[in-house]
Amino acid sequence: MTARGATGAGPYDEAVSEWLAEGPRVAIRPVSPGDGPEFTRLVRASADLHHPWLSMPATEEDFAAYAATLDGEQRVGLLVCVRDTGRAAGFVNINNIVRGRFQCGALGYGAFVPAAGRGLMSEGLGLVLRHAFGPLGLHRLEANIQPGNAGSLALVKRNGFRLEGFSPAFLFIDGAWRDHERWAITADMLPDHPDRPGHPNHPGRRD
Repeated sequence: MTARGATGAGPYDEAVSEWLAEGPRVAIRPVSPGDGPEFTRLVRASADLHHPWLSMPATEEDFAAYAATLDGEQRVGLLVCVRDTGRAAGFVNINNIVRGRFQCGALGYGAFVPAAGRGLMSEGLGLVLRHAFGPLGLHRLEANIQPGNAGSLALVKRNGFRLEGFSPAFLFIDGAWRDHERWAITADMLPDHPDRPGHPNHPGRRD
């Protein structure tokens, strides 16, 4: 893989070697313990952007505790990175993964300044969906979003999620139990997924 804008070996090249999927402007890779200093710096710089919708680790100690929960089985942590620089534009967590007949996970995500508002997270979330429904083998992803969080709602709408319900007092955030809308997407809703009706490889297709 050729890294655009990179010369020689260094942290950028190490990040590129871990990319799980790439789009035109961003790529995704796993969160690693070594991301602590930069991750927490970006969280602190993005505090106004995230408040009051979510709370993320802003200290090295909190990041270490967060990273320790990313076991790759029940919780997966991914960074959305700008391809040209390797710098983090945001993060996406796939939480509470349940296998068996469910094959579902719950998304948590956020953009970092100055990448917010440039469409990078929308592209990155699209990569996460294809990774989740491809290599991870999941069937369904949910995103629970507070009704006033316009940016987050726009993000899932752009990526094809459907509104499935409303959950009063769903999560304890910023000192109170907050109402959430429940949005979800299944593998067959992706335009390029073989389970989607009309796809050339759909099992029920008859030419």
